[in-house]
Amino acid sequence: MTGHRLARTAVRGGAVVLPALAALHTAPALSAIGPLRNRYLPRLAGQGRPGHIALTFDDGPDHLGTPHFLRVLDAYRIHATFFLLATMATRSPGLAKEITAAGHEIGVHGWHHRPLPLHGPRATRDCLARARDTLGDITGERPVLYRPPYGVMTTAAHVACAHLGLTPVLWTAWGKDWRARATPGSIRDTALDGLADGGTLLLHDSDCTSAPGSWRRTLAALPWIIDACQARDWQLGPLREH
Repeated sequence: MTGHRLARTAVRGGAVVLPALAALHTAPALSAIGPLRNRYLPRLAGQGRPGHIALTFDDGPDHLGTPHFLRVLDAYRIHATFFLLATMATRSPGLAKEITAAGHEIGVHGWHHRPLPLHGPRATRDCLARARDTLGDITGERPVLYRPPYGVMTTAAHVACAHLGLTPVLWTAWGKDWRARATPGSIRDTALDGLADGGTLLLHDSDCTSAPGSWRRTLAALPWIIDACQARDWQLGPLREH
Protein backbone atom coordinates (compact mmCIF):
# COMPACT_ATOMS: atom_id res chain seq x y z
CA MET A 1 0.00 0.00 0.00
CA THR A 2 1.41 3.40 -0.97
CA GLY A 3 1.74 6.25 1.49
CA HIS A 4 -1.16 8.19 -0.08
CA ARG A 5 -3.50 5.18 0.00
CA LEU A 6 -2.44 4.44 3.55
CA ALA A 7 -3.24 8.00 4.59
CA ARG A 8 -6.70 7.81 2.95
CA THR A 9 -7.39 4.55 4.75
CA ALA A 10 -6.43 6.16 8.03
CA VAL A 11 -8.90 8.98 7.44
CA ARG A 12 -11.80 6.68 6.48
CA GLY A 13 -11.38 3.91 9.02
CA GLY A 14 -11.49 5.27 12.53
CA ALA A 15 -10.29 2.01 14.07
CA VAL A 16 -7.10 2.01 12.05
CA VAL A 17 -6.22 5.70 12.16
CA LEU A 18 -3.39 5.53 14.68
CA PRO A 19 -1.75 2.33 13.40
CA ALA A 20 -1.97 3.54 9.81
CA LEU A 21 -0.45 6.92 10.59
CA ALA A 22 2.25 5.26 12.62
CA ALA A 23 3.11 3.01 9.70
CA LEU A 24 3.23 6.00 7.35
CA HIS A 25 5.52 7.85 9.75
CA THR A 26 8.02 4.98 10.12
CA ALA A 27 7.96 3.51 6.61
CA PRO A 28 11.38 4.99 5.64
CA ALA A 29 12.89 3.00 8.51
CA LEU A 30 13.42 0.31 5.88
CA SER A 31 16.38 2.42 4.77
CA ALA A 32 18.14 1.17 7.91
CA ILE A 33 18.59 -2.23 6.25
CA GLY A 34 22.12 -1.89 4.90
CA PRO A 35 22.06 -4.18 1.82
CA LEU A 36 18.76 -2.75 0.61
CA ARG A 37 19.89 0.81 1.24
CA ASN A 38 23.20 0.31 -0.57
CA ARG A 39 21.47 -1.19 -3.59
CA TYR A 40 18.35 0.93 -3.97
CA LEU A 41 19.24 4.18 -2.16
CA PRO A 42 22.93 4.76 -3.00
CA ARG A 43 22.84 8.52 -2.37
CA LEU A 44 21.29 8.07 1.07
CA ALA A 45 23.81 5.32 1.78
CA GLY A 46 26.70 7.64 0.96
CA GLN A 47 27.89 6.06 -2.27
CA GLY A 48 30.25 8.57 -3.86
CA ARG A 49 32.84 8.98 -6.55
CA PRO A 50 35.16 6.13 -7.57
CA GLY A 51 38.52 6.06 -5.85
CA HIS A 52 37.25 7.84 -2.74
CA ILE A 53 36.14 6.60 0.67
CA ALA A 54 34.25 8.93 3.00
CA LEU A 55 35.56 8.46 6.53
CA THR A 56 32.94 9.36 9.15
CA PHE A 57 32.69 9.29 12.93
CA ASP A 58 29.56 9.44 15.09
CA ASP A 59 28.61 10.37 18.67
CA GLY A 60 31.25 12.98 19.52
CA PRO A 61 32.77 15.25 20.41
CA ASP A 62 34.11 13.24 23.34
CA HIS A 63 36.83 14.79 25.48
CA LEU A 64 38.26 11.32 26.12
CA GLY A 65 38.34 9.84 22.63
CA THR A 66 38.09 12.55 20.00
CA PRO A 67 41.50 14.23 20.58
CA HIS A 68 43.24 10.91 19.92
CA PHE A 69 41.40 10.46 16.63
CA LEU A 70 42.29 13.98 15.59
CA ARG A 71 45.97 13.26 16.20
CA VAL A 72 45.89 10.07 14.09
CA LEU A 73 44.10 11.84 11.25
CA ASP A 74 46.56 14.72 11.41
CA ALA A 75 49.48 12.29 11.23
CA TYR A 76 48.02 10.80 8.05
CA ARG A 77 46.97 14.23 6.74
CA ILE A 78 43.41 13.00 6.31
CA HIS A 79 40.19 14.90 6.90
CA ALA A 80 36.95 13.22 7.92
CA THR A 81 33.31 14.01 8.66
CA PHE A 82 32.25 14.06 12.32
CA PHE A 83 28.52 13.71 13.00
CA LEU A 84 28.16 15.46 16.33
CA LEU A 85 25.53 15.19 19.03
CA ALA A 86 24.56 18.68 20.14
CA THR A 87 24.45 17.60 23.81
CA MET A 88 28.06 16.42 23.54
CA ALA A 89 29.12 19.60 21.75
CA THR A 90 27.64 21.81 24.45
CA ARG A 91 29.70 19.91 27.02
CA SER A 92 32.91 20.24 24.99
CA PRO A 93 32.51 23.34 22.80
CA GLY A 94 36.25 23.89 22.54
CA LEU A 95 36.71 20.40 21.15
CA ALA A 96 33.92 20.92 18.60
CA LYS A 97 35.73 24.08 17.47
CA GLU A 98 38.99 22.14 17.31
CA ILE A 99 37.43 19.63 14.90
CA THR A 100 36.46 22.32 12.41
CA ALA A 101 39.69 24.28 12.95
CA ALA A 102 41.60 21.15 11.92
CA GLY A 103 39.75 21.16 8.61
CA HIS A 104 37.28 18.39 9.31
CA GLU A 105 33.63 18.52 8.30
CA ILE A 106 30.84 18.41 10.86
CA GLY A 107 27.35 17.02 10.46
CA VAL A 108 24.28 16.82 12.69
CA HIS A 109 23.67 13.57 14.57
CA GLY A 110 20.80 15.04 16.58
CA TRP A 111 20.33 16.71 19.91
CA HIS A 112 20.11 13.46 21.85
CA HIS A 113 20.91 9.97 20.59
CA ARG A 114 17.26 8.89 20.42
CA PRO A 115 15.47 6.94 17.66
CA LEU A 116 13.50 9.19 15.31
CA PRO A 117 10.36 6.99 15.31
CA LEU A 118 9.83 8.07 18.94
CA HIS A 119 9.32 11.68 17.78
CA GLY A 120 6.40 13.23 15.95
CA PRO A 121 6.85 15.57 12.97
CA ARG A 122 7.06 18.80 14.98
CA ALA A 123 9.42 17.36 17.58
CA THR A 124 11.62 15.96 14.81
CA ARG A 125 11.94 19.30 13.06
CA ASP A 126 12.50 21.20 16.31
CA CYS A 127 15.22 18.75 17.38
CA LEU A 128 17.06 18.94 14.07
CA ALA A 129 16.80 22.72 13.88
CA ARG A 130 18.03 23.15 17.45
CA ALA A 131 20.96 20.79 16.90
CA ARG A 132 21.90 22.39 13.56
CA ASP A 133 21.81 25.91 14.98
CA THR A 134 23.67 24.97 18.15
CA LEU A 135 26.47 23.26 16.25
CA GLY A 136 26.66 26.20 13.88
CA ASP A 137 26.88 28.68 16.75
CA ILE A 138 29.61 26.68 18.48
CA THR A 139 31.81 25.96 15.49
CA GLY A 140 31.05 28.97 13.29
CA GLU A 141 30.07 26.64 10.44
CA ARG A 142 26.46 25.64 9.89
CA PRO A 143 26.33 21.92 9.08
CA VAL A 144 24.56 20.73 5.94
CA LEU A 145 24.64 16.97 6.57
CA TYR A 146 22.50 14.85 8.87
CA ARG A 147 22.81 11.28 10.09
CA PRO A 148 19.99 9.95 12.30
CA PRO A 149 20.71 7.93 15.42
CA TYR A 150 20.77 4.20 14.63
CA GLY A 151 20.53 5.04 10.92
CA VAL A 152 16.73 5.11 11.01
CA MET A 153 15.07 7.82 8.93
CA THR A 154 11.37 8.69 9.05
CA THR A 155 9.04 10.59 6.76
CA ALA A 156 9.11 13.50 9.22
CA ALA A 157 12.91 13.51 9.20
CA HIS A 158 13.07 13.66 5.41
CA VAL A 159 10.61 16.56 5.40
CA ALA A 160 12.48 18.36 8.18
CA CYS A 161 15.80 17.95 6.38
CA ALA A 162 14.32 19.43 3.21
CA HIS A 163 13.06 22.49 5.12
CA LEU A 164 16.28 22.94 7.09
CA GLY A 165 18.74 22.54 4.23
CA LEU A 166 20.15 19.27 5.55
CA THR A 167 21.11 16.27 3.43
CA PRO A 168 20.70 12.89 5.15
CA VAL A 169 23.63 10.51 4.69
CA LEU A 170 23.98 7.08 6.24
CA TRP A 171 26.78 4.63 5.37
CA THR A 172 27.70 1.70 3.14
CA ALA A 173 30.00 -0.02 5.66
CA TRP A 174 30.71 0.03 9.36
CA GLY A 175 33.09 -1.49 11.86
CA LYS A 176 30.46 -2.58 14.40
CA ASP A 177 32.79 -0.97 16.89
CA TRP A 178 30.11 -0.24 19.49
CA ARG A 179 29.83 -3.87 20.61
CA ALA A 180 31.37 -5.06 23.87
CA ARG A 181 32.93 -8.05 22.10
CA ALA A 182 34.53 -5.95 19.35
CA THR A 183 38.31 -5.99 19.06
CA PRO A 184 40.64 -3.85 16.94
CA GLY A 185 40.97 -6.80 14.61
CA SER A 186 37.24 -7.41 14.29
CA ILE A 187 36.61 -3.70 13.68
CA ARG A 188 39.22 -3.64 10.94
CA ASP A 189 37.97 -6.84 9.29
CA THR A 190 34.29 -5.89 9.49
CA ALA A 191 34.95 -2.43 8.07
CA LEU A 192 37.10 -3.66 5.20
CA ASP A 193 34.86 -6.64 4.37
CA GLY A 194 31.90 -4.32 3.87
CA LEU A 195 33.75 -1.48 2.19
CA ALA A 196 33.72 -1.04 -1.59
CA ASP A 197 35.06 1.63 -3.91
CA GLY A 198 33.23 4.93 -3.39
CA GLY A 199 31.73 3.87 -0.07
CA THR A 200 31.14 5.64 3.23
CA LEU A 201 32.57 4.12 6.41
CA LEU A 202 30.97 4.59 9.84
CA LEU A 203 33.11 4.49 12.99
CA HIS A 204 32.73 6.05 16.45
CA ASP A 205 35.07 8.40 18.28
CA SER A 206 32.98 8.19 21.46
CA ASP A 207 31.49 5.47 23.61
CA CYS A 208 28.63 7.60 24.91
CA THR A 209 26.14 5.15 23.35
CA SER A 210 28.54 2.21 22.90
CA ALA A 211 30.26 -0.32 25.12
CA PRO A 212 32.55 1.36 27.67
CA GLY A 213 36.01 1.93 26.26
CA SER A 214 34.99 0.98 22.73
CA TRP A 215 36.59 4.09 21.27
CA ARG A 216 39.99 2.76 22.31
CA ARG A 217 39.50 -0.34 20.16
CA THR A 218 38.35 1.79 17.24
CA LEU A 219 41.38 4.02 17.66
CA ALA A 220 43.67 0.99 17.55
CA ALA A 221 41.95 -0.24 14.37
CA LEU A 222 42.00 3.11 12.57
CA PRO A 223 45.62 3.03 11.28
CA TRP A 224 45.09 -0.50 9.95
CA ILE A 225 41.97 0.61 8.12
CA ILE A 226 43.67 3.68 6.67
CA ASP A 227 46.69 1.66 5.55
CA ALA A 228 44.47 -0.98 3.91
CA CYS A 229 42.45 1.66 2.05
CA GLN A 230 45.59 3.38 0.82
CA ALA A 231 46.99 0.03 -0.31
CA ARG A 232 43.89 -0.29 -2.51
CA ASP A 233 44.61 3.17 -3.94
CA TRP A 234 41.53 4.62 -2.26
CA GLN A 235 41.69 8.23 -1.13
CA LEU A 236 40.08 8.87 2.25
CA GLY A 237 38.35 12.14 3.03
CA PRO A 238 35.18 13.86 4.22
CA LEU A 239 31.77 13.59 2.62
CA ARG A 240 32.08 17.06 1.12
CA GLU A 241 34.75 15.63 -1.21
CA HIS A 242 32.74 12.50 -1.96
